[in-house]
Amino acid sequence: MDSTSFATISNIIQTRRTIKPNMMNGQKAPNSHIAALLELADWAPTHGFTEPWRFVVYENPAEFCQQHANLYKQNTSAEDFNETVYGNLQHQGDKASHVIIAIMQRGDLPKIPAFEEMASVSTAVQNILLGATALTMASYWGTGGAILKPAMKEFLQLREEDQVMGVLYLGYADEHPEGKRTIPLETKIKWIK
Repeated sequence: MDSTSFATISNIIQTRRTIKPNMMNGQKAPNSHIAALLELADWAPTHGFTEPWRFVVYENPAEFCQQHANLYKQNTSAEDFNETVYGNLQHQGDKASHVIIAIMQRGDLPKIPAFEEMASVSTAVQNILLGATALTMASYWGTGGAILKPAMKEFLQLREEDQVMGVLYLGYADEHPEGKRTIPLETKIKWIK
């Protein structure tokens, strides 16, 4: 890799930010951009070529948000139900362009631990997030509401061994927050000589 390529990928990695869906501006992305991001996801590392990533794409985020809110309502006891949470889930994607549900579909090689399959899907999601940054798109990877609950697995008709890895909200934003790290890098690394 030459220094120009390194500088480009370094800039994309360092400028990727979580931008919550309510900060998005409602501008629609072309489906071709979303398809290109999914193609990047398909190049994630995979042990044994299990390629465990699967994606459900909603071109109309409002459809997913209503389904998500309904799952929350139907699967929450009356004493735990919160009308504000329900409303937030209903409208979380109002300003997003697309919503993508990321799924880990367990491969057929039992010698590969499930955590490796989950890590592989996580790298596929990271590829989407980095690609979105390169396209000047805003992105948010969330796991709140009913996303990680059994009801969502049932709704998506997943097998017991499969796992919902989160929901990605993609769109555009007028403001992009500055990045920061709170723990010095040198405290996270141990060099062995």
